[in-house]
Amino acid sequence: VQLVESGGGLVQPGGSLRLSCAASGINFRFVAMGWYRQAPGQQRELVAGITPGGSINYVDSVKGRFTISRDNAKNTVYLQMNSLKPEDTAVYYCNQWFAPIDSWGQGTQVTVSP
Repeated sequence: VQLVESGGGLVQPGGSLRLSCAASGINFRFVAMGWYRQAPGQQRELVAGITPGGSINYVDSVKGRFTISRDNAKNTVYLQMNSLKPEDTAVYYCNQWFAPIDSWGQGTQVTVSP
């Protein structure tokens, strides 16, 4: 199993980023996927999840600002992040939503700063 996240970077408050996660070694089209984040000194938290059928859930702090989507043909899940805030600064990871596997990817760093 391999999960490869990309798309992070440094952005000013109010800016946008689009994260991508390419998955291999899992039956992607049948798996609910999630985006997680871990800020320094904090526990990893689920930010957004999407089922194979397209049902979606977000943590309250990102509702209305982040959009999760998936492309089953490309085995890829995306996270569009708008109106970014300094408190969104974290390393972002993707993984299965309901049963995260142990082999996390390297993540992608998102830094929101003036």
